[in-house]
Amino acid sequence: MAKKISKTNAARILDKEKIDYEILQYQPEEGANDGVSVAAKIGFPVEVVHKTLVAAGTSRQIYVFVIPVAEELDLKKGAQAAGEKKIEMVAVKDILPLTGYVKGGCSPVGMKKPFPTFISKKAEQQPEIIVSAGRIGMQLKMSPADLVKVTAGELAELTVSGH
Repeated sequence: MAKKISKTNAARILDKEKIDYEILQYQPEEGANDGVSVAAKIGFPVEVVHKTLVAAGTSRQIYVFVIPVAEELDLKKGAQAAGEKKIEMVAVKDILPLTGYVKGGCSPVGMKKPFPTFISKKAEQQPEIIVSAGRIGMQLKMSPADLVKVTAGELAELTVSGH
């Protein structure tokens, strides 16, 4: 009998919203779970696989940014998208208490509270994108439009130029 995949909170939300997705699994390795390694493990180009970053604005509001794994968040563009003077990345130790997810397994779907979410405009160029399913070793493949819908996200220019 095939081992049943235990669904993550993110997957349950997608089911509830009747959004099509596919769960992709990979074997996590000590120290090699950065997005570029994950893309290689699941056999998808880095442009398709996206990472979820959590930042705080000057107003102390928490924001979520979803960008391609091989790229870097441009803090100025992120602040502009969020309407903040500036934003800074949240400390790793604060990610779990804020989102309910651990670093490396942080899904933009199903955080403890809905935070304003911004998705890289580059996601629109892909028929499907891949984001964390909320657990290290598990990813969700879905359409960018569905991700925008389920996170109430906004598309924005978010990455450092030249990437």
